[in-house]
Amino acid sequence: MSSENRTTVPNSLNEHWMPFTSNKDFKENPRLITEANGVYLKNHEGKTMIDGSSGLFCNPLGHGRREITEAVTKQLETLDYCQPFQQGFGGSFELATKISKHTPGDLNKIFYTICGSTAVETAIKIAVAYHKAKGNGQRFRFVGRERAYHGMNIGCVSIGGMVNNVKTFASILMPGVQHMRHTHLQEHKFVSGQPETGAELANDLERICTNFGAENIAACIVEPVSGSTGVLVPPKGYLQKLREICTKHGILLIFDEVITGWGRMGSTFASQEFGVEPDMMTMAKATTNGVVPMGVVACKDEIYDAVMDASPKGAVELFHGYTYSGIPVSVAAALAVQEIFEKEDIFNKVKGMVSYFQKGLFSLKDLDSVENIRGYGLMGGIDMKMNVKPGKAGYECFKSCYKAGVNFKATGDCLIIAPQFICEKKHIDEIIDKLRTGISNYQKNLKN
Repeated sequence: MSSENRTTVPNSLNEHWMPFTSNKDFKENPRLITEANGVYLKNHEGKTMIDGSSGLFCNPLGHGRREITEAVTKQLETLDYCQPFQQGFGGSFELATKISKHTPGDLNKIFYTICGSTAVETAIKIAVAYHKAKGNGQRFRFVGRERAYHGMNIGCVSIGGMVNNVKTFASILMPGVQHMRHTHLQEHKFVSGQPETGAELANDLERICTNFGAENIAACIVEPVSGSTGVLVPPKGYLQKLREICTKHGILLIFDEVITGWGRMGSTFASQEFGVEPDMMTMAKATTNGVVPMGVVACKDEIYDAVMDASPKGAVELFHGYTYSGIPVSVAAALAVQEIFEKEDIFNKVKGMVSYFQKGLFSLKDLDSVENIRGYGLMGGIDMKMNVKPGKAGYECFKSCYKAGVNFKATGDCLIIAPQFICEKKHIDEIIDKLRTGISNYQKNLKN
């Protein structure tokens, strides 16, 4: 079918195997998005919905940004592709400079990947390469955390802690990976912001060091706020303790900021919001406003210098990269995003909206089927009381809210809300009102 004759409803739904989707259920009652503009989406039935989770956290500047469209179009007309191996183009260097001005401390060296998963995979490889360059090739172990999500490549699943992912691919995961406990405690119910208790859970890393030898551990990776598992906010002092333990034992600390990066927490990066400087950071999603795929790893100058110094001039220092690392179209979108961040003072705008959003989010605690609410910055998680089996309540409630006119991401029994940064108070009100309607309708259906 030519693009000119393509309709909004496809002739067949059978051939596309959809990711992280109940394919059989979806294809009986499809939810097809046909248009998007600003904070709103339209589906194939002509219904307009407000975007309650910035796509998958990746469209915080709103849909249909003309500045990005024009930048991408101009780039495609000028240079559509450039090999990233042994050659380059000016835009990728310009973007790296702009990104490094925002990253904390001396995380000034920028490596481009395709997405968040490949950014995490790259950070794993850089950690190994760094320790080898320093003469510590025995450091092969990695420490992740329960309930963590770092993507779906094998390395990412290995260090992640999402149970279904790990169970499904257990036979092919990386060796030498240990997991700390997650930080979601019973006493953290209905806490907005950082919980007061639980910092001592960081000592799990010290215990792992004792049991497996700190000298064998390459890196510890955590999401500053665990996003896809349901917005688990770190207890006060927790990230600081991780930093202290990593520094003590020469372990690299990696922050996965694929979701939390570029303003979601109120500061440019969560590392700055919580006052903890990692050795490496991963980012993706908001980097291009979700228009085209791109992932980024930022690492300390020291890490880059060690890898460079370990190889002779003229040799490839790091045997790693992707066909689409820092390609022109992705760079053009990311540069346009950087301009919007600055021109519209986006990060301060987010800070000014956080309190209003969190207040609205927690106003839903009176609903009978709501088990818990958590939140930080412009992100929150609403746990639904279990309905027969895990995941059923979250999925059914998601569908009810979709009908009520608010679209968002649900994981298990948690509804994850992450408004776009361009939202005004009226948009926050609309999201909360439609969540209340959708959850209330779900409750009514339970009683019938």
